[in-house]
Amino acid sequence: MIPDTTPAELEQALADAAAAAPALGASEPAVRAGWIRAVADALDAAADELVPIAMRESSLPEPRLRGEVARSSGQLRMFAEVLEEGSLLEVVIDTADAEAKPVPRPDLRRVLVPLGPVLVFAASNFPFAFSVCGGDTASALAAGCPVIVKAHPGHPELSVKTAEVMIEALRVAGSPAGTLGLIQGFDVGVTALKDPRITAAGFTGSVPAGKALHEIAVTRPEPIPFYGELGSLNPVFVTQAAVDARGKDIATGYVGSFTLGVGQFCTKPGLLFLPAGHGLQEQLTEAAGGVAEAPMLNDRIKEGFSSGLDRLQKVEGVRVWASAGATLLQTTVTELLARRDEILEECFGPVSIVVEYDGLDELRSAVDAFEGNLTATLHAESSDTELAGELLPLLTARAGRVLWNGWPTGVAVSWAQHHGGPFPSTVGSIHTSVGVTAARRFQRPVAYQDTPDAVLPAVLKDSNPAGISRRVNGSVTTGEVSR
Repeated sequence: MIPDTTPAELEQALADAAAAAPALGASEPAVRAGWIRAVADALDAAADELVPIAMRESSLPEPRLRGEVARSSGQLRMFAEVLEEGSLLEVVIDTADAEAKPVPRPDLRRVLVPLGPVLVFAASNFPFAFSVCGGDTASALAAGCPVIVKAHPGHPELSVKTAEVMIEALRVAGSPAGTLGLIQGFDVGVTALKDPRITAAGFTGSVPAGKALHEIAVTRPEPIPFYGELGSLNPVFVTQAAVDARGKDIATGYVGSFTLGVGQFCTKPGLLFLPAGHGLQEQLTEAAGGVAEAPMLNDRIKEGFSSGLDRLQKVEGVRVWASAGATLLQTTVTELLARRDEILEECFGPVSIVVEYDGLDELRSAVDAFEGNLTATLHAESSDTELAGELLPLLTARAGRVLWNGWPTGVAVSWAQHHGGPFPSTVGSIHTSVGVTAARRFQRPVAYQDTPDAVLPAVLKDSNPAGISRRVNGSVTTGEVSR
């Protein structure tokens, strides 16, 4: 059993992170990229040691976990490349213009700088990709912030081993001591969140826990940004034309998506809206019945799923279509609207609800029923152009990622990705926790006005010694600046 971090150990971790912040923040992009790339290489090299521990603590299969290691090291390398290219700093230079109207313009040079030490609350359902070496840690390090990770109790030994691998890689590569730290224990995490040396926090977990931690972060004497990913139902809406064209494929794709990872993905489609008379019940129940039962991440999550499923099954108007390895429930839009709060409460695990709508007015009402989500999906055909044109803006208002004829499970790590959404899916819908712009959560802009070249940060100097991309007087260039 891994013991909780002691008060003395927590103080040391906080002090080390605060001491590392100036040097880490001042590091040149290419140097920081080298540190991050070293961590990626070390994770790949340690996979044979780390994956068996993850299998034992999470009950997840080896291929899934090895894929997570590759995802984690891959996104670290992506951030390294972006640092070297320069876009992560968003450098903007407007040179002085005495002829500017209505008044002369001074020389202005804007760059993103790191906030400082970041506290990351690791998630349970992705022991690598959203844990110690996950996206929050990777993006904060890329931003130039020291990171303290509060380990998830679902995989404590893996957290320790992963942190050891990363810290050693950072040490050998030459990063400041204190660049990464690990703490254990619920109360320890709360104490760290309240500490004035912590400048931002990232969280992935339940709505109640996320709301409680968010309240702590924003009511501190000096409030800090708290980027929480909380809960999401990820509704999928299907038109009659789509049912007619590929109903069977939609049925099997849906079941495959909501049961992926034993239904323990934050992007699991929790509801599938089908037109009344769809004729897909047999295909849906057959597909759900063919799903093999598998262990969940831990006893706490299993107990939460069992109680949530029991609650859902007792809601008036909700019927059971399948209940073997996966549970498939059914209701109608009329019944959903009558018991909205009961039906639209997330149940984390292998269960989803088919909701039948009668006509376009009910379909519109169904879309209106939702709060914020990470994703919303529309399955439609080319003949649905007018309807899609009406529905997509409604889905856009309620989700951070809108899918067309796809399934929301699986979140690509890329420049354009957005993994976030209106509350309660996140508490910061303008930011993503996946992709290049995830680093933006842990940066703030600073503009230097009429500052001599000799004292400017290297990335703002006229000569552009790092050769990064900069927007100069409106145009992107890697060239020098003439004053």
